[in-house]
Amino acid sequence: MDNGKPREGQLCRLVIDGYASDGAGVARLDGMVVFVQGGIRGEACDVRLTHVGRSALWGRVEEVVNPSPARIFPRCLHYTKCGGCQFRHMNYAEELEAKRIRVEDALRRLGGAEIHVSAILGAEQVDRYRNKAQFPVAKGPRIGFYRPRSHDVIDVDDCLLQGEAAARLRGAVKEWMAEYSIPAYNERSGTGLIRHVFVRTNRRRESLICVVANAAQLPFEKELTQSLVTACPKAAGVILNTNTRKTNVILGPAYRILWGKDFLEDRLCGLTFRLSVPSFFQVNRDQAEVLYNFALDFAGLTGTETVLDLYCGTGTISLVMAKQAKQVFGAEIVPPAVADARENARRNGLSDVMECVAANVFDLLHSLPGQPYDYIILDPPAFTKSHQTVDAALRGYKEINLRAMKLLPRGGYLATCSCSHFMTEELFCKMLRAAAFDAKVALRQIEARQQSPDHPILWNVPETNYLKFYLFQVV
Repeated sequence: MDNGKPREGQLCRLVIDGYASDGAGVARLDGMVVFVQGGIRGEACDVRLTHVGRSALWGRVEEVVNPSPARIFPRCLHYTKCGGCQFRHMNYAEELEAKRIRVEDALRRLGGAEIHVSAILGAEQVDRYRNKAQFPVAKGPRIGFYRPRSHDVIDVDDCLLQGEAAARLRGAVKEWMAEYSIPAYNERSGTGLIRHVFVRTNRRRESLICVVANAAQLPFEKELTQSLVTACPKAAGVILNTNTRKTNVILGPAYRILWGKDFLEDRLCGLTFRLSVPSFFQVNRDQAEVLYNFALDFAGLTGTETVLDLYCGTGTISLVMAKQAKQVFGAEIVPPAVADARENARRNGLSDVMECVAANVFDLLHSLPGQPYDYIILDPPAFTKSHQTVDAALRGYKEINLRAMKLLPRGGYLATCSCSHFMTEELFCKMLRAAAFDAKVALRQIEARQQSPDHPILWNVPETNYLKFYLFQVV
C-alpha cells in the first residue's frame, strides 16, 4: 500500500466470505469491500487488485491458498474469456446456494422482509440444454460470443450449453464466409454483410437456422444453404433476416425463406407450440416446465378463474394456465408473436379459453374494464443495459406492476419477473415496495424462485444473474 491505501496491482491475501450479484466472491481489506472474480466463499486467496474505487475494490484470484471443496476445474476452454458463464469454477450445489443467499439477502436488506428463500429448483441437465443460440459475427471471420463488457467477439468452436447442431451450423457459416470471402458486419462503420447466426432446435432435434445480414440478398446463397443442410441433416428451414439498422437489436424486420420452412414445432408442458425466428420461447424447456408447473400448482386453478397475462409472447404461460382456468386474456406488442399465440391456442384446442391481442401493455392497463382478475402474470421483455434507458426502464417496471396491483382484488395473486440485465434483486425489491405503496396495497410474498443454470447471452450478463420469478398475494 501507498500511505496505507490500496493500489492497483497490489497482491493481497484475502478470505472470501460471500458473493456479489454477478457471482464474484466478496472479501474485505481494511474495511473496504473487495469483489474477487473466481473466488469461492471460505477460501483464502492471493488476490491481485485490478481496480481501486472510492468505496470498493476489484481483483482477480492469482492463487488459491486453501481451495474450497466446491471448487472444480472449468471444463469450458473459453471460460472467463467470453461473457457467458460466471460459475463454472464451482460445483452446481454451491452455485445454487450462492444464488439463494443472494436473493434472501436482497429481500432482507432492501425489501425489508425477513423471508427464508427456499432452495432453488435446480436443473437435472446442466449442459447442452439451450434450445436457441445467437452468435455474433466479426471480422476473421470470428463467430461466437462477446468478451465480457465489450463487443469484441470471441471465436467459440463449441459452447457446452448449446446443442451440438448449433456448433456444426456455426462452423458451416464460418467456412462458407472464408471460402467465398463474405465480409462480416462492422458495427462502427455499418459496412459488411453477416451480423449474426441464429439457431433454434426443438425436442426432435430439428433446427431452424437464420442468418442475419446487412442486406436483402447474399452472394452464394445456394452454397450457404447447401452447407447448412449438409451440416445439419435435420434442418427444418434456412431463413435470411435483413437488418440494415445501426443498432444492437439482433433481428431486423424482414425475413426470406432460403430453404425449407420458416417455423418449428416444439412441445412444452404437454402443449404444442409453433415457433418462428422472432418468437419468444424459454431457452431451457425442462426448467421452464418446472417454473410453469410450480406457478400452476400453486395457483390451484379450479376452472372458475380469470387470468391476465401481460407480455404473453407466443402464449406459453397463457396456454399452460388456460388448461385449468375459465378465461385467459393475453397481451403482446409484437404482431408476429400474437399470430403465433393465436395459432398455438388453435392447435391445442384452447381458442375458446385464451384470447390474445396486439397491444401496448401500458395503454392496455389504462383501458381494461373494471372487473378484477384472479391472477396477473407479468413477464416483461428484457430492457437494454444502456445507462440512458435504465431510469426509464425502472419507471416502466414500477408503473406496470403498480397498475397490475390495482387490478387485483384482495386475495388475488401477482406473478412477476425481474427480467432485465440491469435489474438486480436490490433494484427490483425497491421498485416493488414503491409500487405497492403507491397502489395502496399490501403484498404477502409467497415464493421467490430463480431459474437455473446459467447460460450466456449476447449482452455479457448471464440470464440467471437476476431473479426470475416472484409470487405475491394481495392481503
